[in-house]
Amino acid sequence: MPAAAPLRHRTLVLGLLLTLAPALACAGEGNPPDQLPAARVTAKVDGLRLGDIAWLRRDSFGLDSATLARYRELGRTRFLDQQLAGGDDSLPPQVAAQIDHLSVISTPLPQQLAEYQERAQQFRQVPAGPAKDAAKKAFQQYRRDIYQQAAQAEMLHAIYGGDQLKEQLVWFWLNHFSVYADKGPVRLFAADYEENVIRPHALGKFRDLVMATLQSPAMLVFLDNVHNVQGKTNENYARELMELHTLGVNAGYSQQDVQQLMRILTGVGLMPAKPAARRRLFARSRPGLVRDGLFVFNPNQHDFGDKNFLGQTIKGRGYAEVAQAVDLITRQPACAHFISQQLAEYFIADQPPAALVDAMAKTFQRTDGDIAAVMRTMLLSPEAAATDGHKFKDPMRFLVSSMRLVYDGQPIPNAVPLVNWLRQMDEPLYGRITPDGWPLDSASWTGSGQMSKRFDFAGVIGSGRNRLFVDNDDPAQPGNPSNLPREAPALQDSALYRDAVAPGLSIATGHALSQARSPTEWNTFLLSSPDFNYR
Repeated sequence: MPAAAPLRHRTLVLGLLLTLAPALACAGEGNPPDQLPAARVTAKVDGLRLGDIAWLRRDSFGLDSATLARYRELGRTRFLDQQLAGGDDSLPPQVAAQIDHLSVISTPLPQQLAEYQERAQQFRQVPAGPAKDAAKKAFQQYRRDIYQQAAQAEMLHAIYGGDQLKEQLVWFWLNHFSVYADKGPVRLFAADYEENVIRPHALGKFRDLVMATLQSPAMLVFLDNVHNVQGKTNENYARELMELHTLGVNAGYSQQDVQQLMRILTGVGLMPAKPAARRRLFARSRPGLVRDGLFVFNPNQHDFGDKNFLGQTIKGRGYAEVAQAVDLITRQPACAHFISQQLAEYFIADQPPAALVDAMAKTFQRTDGDIAAVMRTMLLSPEAAATDGHKFKDPMRFLVSSMRLVYDGQPIPNAVPLVNWLRQMDEPLYGRITPDGWPLDSASWTGSGQMSKRFDFAGVIGSGRNRLFVDNDDPAQPGNPSNLPREAPALQDSALYRDAVAPGLSIATGHALSQARSPTEWNTFLLSSPDFNYR
């Protein structure tokens, strides 16, 4: 946790909590902050109404000046259409260079895997004793560095990405198709999973996204399909593919369907780690072997019998069965409704209107699962611009939106604290041990312990005195400008606050802000308020 704040500061923070307790108590029920006895400003601010701000807060992780300027220039529909085109992965040059410098991004995945296996083998060969203890410590640090780099890349994309709708979808799909970094070598595959599996398909066809995750090393290891071979089957991935990824529970499929899908997925796995095993695979494989990077479909390990899946017969013909099964799953009406429901719950409200979900599901079916088209239906609905704020931010949204508001596009040289803060707020990237992903409903994040942590990190971010601006490559160099003491950002005086935040503040929040005696306290109170934490 961050260092304890001075007693007076902590007292004021807790005072804010008590002042706004009615709204926080209602958060789990989905009640918006404007149910406090407070009036809302409804006048235009430089061409923007509260509905525009509410819409942008749903469309993006959080507002910054560049987003407001672009929205004013284009208007909502053109702004949305540009985002749905999915072409703007732009980042500030400094941030792009920072991500590209990470070895998990710059080094080809097969090369990373070879190094990982070599280090693991060297560690195992060290005899017991002090040398073994030192080797264990070094190997654990190596594994931590791999995870830290993968998580940093995603945090930097989320905060600075030019297409904020796409960035939210990347995070949404990462959580929907969740993998756990601490299982075996999954952490080694995490950066590739985000960069080359989720990101390119975040706004495409849902069927293609499912196929990409199905072929990803991270998913195949996490849900054990690497162990699903003829004669020694494992149904973990088949079950979760239907229950969590595509159809949901109570969608009309049976345990027999799960077992038939498991048979279809036999032989879907990874290239053997050892060169000798790879040579044997290529030398002895029957026709139909498929390879793509580390992914391999091994026909020698596949059950070629016919399968009866979701009421249809799938002839035993190798890898083509997998594509046929995924087509069948993703074209089920249950899939269209389940995915539409999940998206609406994340972007709109814990309990989105049934009519909106139905409209999204119809678009899903009409367009053969076009994610961009489904998002367009949702974001052009009246609910997307509603100002009643029914959705409470999970830690990821809180942290990213705080960074975007307080630092407004200013690049940071050190993203390590972001990863650590998210972990301390109990939602670490790639950290959900169960395959269902982190809960994204309001009630899961409004407990007293969570709110206390949120206040602490509001103070850390709002003070400006944190390690975000310490160059991690050379943290001790006194002449480095990034190491000089920093003042609290002057958020209260910014045009971004005036245009995008102030018009929607409740009387209770305004009163709390008036009690702040320093810029740090003012920033902390704002970031802690229900007005900021609802979206």
